[in-house]
Amino acid sequence: MLNPFGPQQVPGSYIDLRKRMLQRVQSMKINDQIFEVIQKAYEDALKTENILLSRPERKRLLAQIIKLVLDDMIKKLDDGSVSA
Repeated sequence: MLNPFGPQQVPGSYIDLRKRMLQRVQSMKINDQIFEVIQKAYEDALKTENILLSRPERKRLLAQIIKLVLDDMIKKLDDGSVSA
């Protein structure tokens, strides 16, 4: 017989822990910090190479660079090459 109250999470379960950790990390505005670091490195690289792009081109290239950097970070996690 199914539980009429729906599935119940056990306090302290992995799903609960994952949710709490995500909320704590997000409250530290980690996404904003990562974005700012990548954006600064991108802007510095454009200046170093003396590259002039229109605003739409800059924005499109930045989006591509951010995606590649984040994909690389995920790959490192999947490969286990990041040590804790």
